[in-house]
Amino acid sequence: MAADRSTVHGSDLDIVAGNGLLHRRMFLTAGTAAAAAVASSALPNPAAADALPVESWMKVPGSGFAGYGQPSKYEEKVARTWNTAPGTTGTGAARTPLHLLDGMITPNGVHFERSHSGIPDINPDTHRLLIHGLVKRPLIFTLENLERYPRESRVAFLECGGNGQLLYQKEPAPVGVQAIHGLVSCAEWTGVKLSILLQEVGVDPKGRWILAEGGDAAGMSRSIPLAKAMEDALIALYQNGERVRPSNGYPMRLLLPGYEGNMNVKWLRRIKVTEGPTMTKDETSKYTITLPDGKSLQFMFPQEGKSVITQPSPGLTMKEPGLYEISGLAWSGYGKITKVEVSADGGKSWAKAALQPPVLSKALTRFRIPWRWNGGPAVLQSRATDETGYMQPTREKMIAARGNRTIYHSNAITTWAVSNKGEVKHVYA
Repeated sequence: MAADRSTVHGSDLDIVAGNGLLHRRMFLTAGTAAAAAVASSALPNPAAADALPVESWMKVPGSGFAGYGQPSKYEEKVARTWNTAPGTTGTGAARTPLHLLDGMITPNGVHFERSHSGIPDINPDTHRLLIHGLVKRPLIFTLENLERYPRESRVAFLECGGNGQLLYQKEPAPVGVQAIHGLVSCAEWTGVKLSILLQEVGVDPKGRWILAEGGDAAGMSRSIPLAKAMEDALIALYQNGERVRPSNGYPMRLLLPGYEGNMNVKWLRRIKVTEGPTMTKDETSKYTITLPDGKSLQFMFPQEGKSVITQPSPGLTMKEPGLYEISGLAWSGYGKITKVEVSADGGKSWAKAALQPPVLSKALTRFRIPWRWNGGPAVLQSRATDETGYMQPTREKMIAARGNRTIYHSNAITTWAVSNKGEVKHVYA
């Protein structure tokens, strides 16, 4: 790791890794003075102070109230992109614009969506949740029933098992972070603990698994170990304070913190307690990893540790040399993120990024590090480590372990190249 000193406008800033990465202290409490110095003198060329004009919008009254607020019209570009299977209206996925957001919570309107047969139009007054199988008392719960149980909230990420699948391709896809990693989002979910409902029905000692089934036209279903259901599963009714959106499972969905997205069954209508996995079409025809030797690795539930730089990233051109913030997201289905390192020279040297509180288990974690771009070529990478000690692998190591006959559980380091013109593109390094 390179280590030299540099002075920016009279304030000492440590360069802690190659190609201009600076110490993360400006994001830490102890670095207030350094941050203030940078903010006042090194940020991109603010105009000299002068009298502000009285703009046209200051001369007339503004618009009135609305029943449900909308983002500014100037933010229309902050939107999902999607692809749909030919001949269908809702079989596909819509991706979150990670590069246009900040913080750790994803606004409901741009939370990613994955549907196997479109979004059902469910009447909450007639929707029912059946819990049966190896239980003493099969029960049916209405939404009103569930509202009467104690509820709790939990911040958790959701990630499609196929997120990042483009990294399995032999050549880097000429697209950006939204197309590559946009199938991950994070929200505060509020609902009823599934363990309470399972206690209500009385699980037979033979029960070891549950089958969760959705109320969509595809009848999406997955087998889940009973231990996970009892540990931290939630019947989510609210998403970031409002009812779960239709695209995310209205009026209720299963939340399994850390597990791959498809197991968090949307539009939940049935849970069956079973002795073993049911081996449904959704867990046998897909969501398995075909290894280099041709064998299939099934029931790989938690999403592994991962990170990606969202700013700068393809589509966000850097206009001039100077100070920038490198920022991104990290997450792990096994617990908290403990460290994110960033490289500006293609992995030759690394520097620790600041983790923005709160850092929560199985939630997205925002990381930040200052970078003084000298106007030359740079190769940006990030790698995450979680509380189990697991470190995000290089793409080379991921391919060596899994081959490239699968599209699932892609968590390799993603690389962005910055040209001397400030253009950012996806590369392999």
